[in-house]
Amino acid sequence: MIDLLSIMAFHAAYAQSIDSDQLESWPDFFTADALYRITHIENEQENLPAGIVWADSRAMLQDRVAALREANIYERQRYRHLIGIPQLLSASAESAEASTPFMVARIMATGETQLFATGVYRDRFVKVNERLLLAERVAVCDSTVTDTLMALPL
Repeated sequence: MIDLLSIMAFHAAYAQSIDSDQLESWPDFFTADALYRITHIENEQENLPAGIVWADSRAMLQDRVAALREANIYERQRYRHLIGIPQLLSASAESAEASTPFMVARIMATGETQLFATGVYRDRFVKVNERLLLAERVAVCDSTVTDTLMALPL
């Protein structure tokens, strides 16, 4: 059975990969055909699939990391995730659905720190070779205002 503790450990490792700038390992938290979206609450309430970020495979996530490293020009920054306790919506031996609140602080190269995003992860987990992976992650942000500096994944 996929349990609350395994999902919490997953979240800790996921956040660590982003917060410690190990972005090349970030796509490894997803299945090959995973869906990853960042959107805001109004889009979700109106069932609008459009969002800020949309990717439907691990390969697209890998491309996003490669673009961040090699092509995109953006002000250097890092994140610090604070992840709440997941609400386990359903669970079996091979899959689970959970809703987990998050807050992300953004730290700029100047040292300025600000609350960057708050919201909830709506996740569908699966076990692949005894490893927990995301088949779907929708990061639903509380604010409808999106900072144009959203470079890193949430």
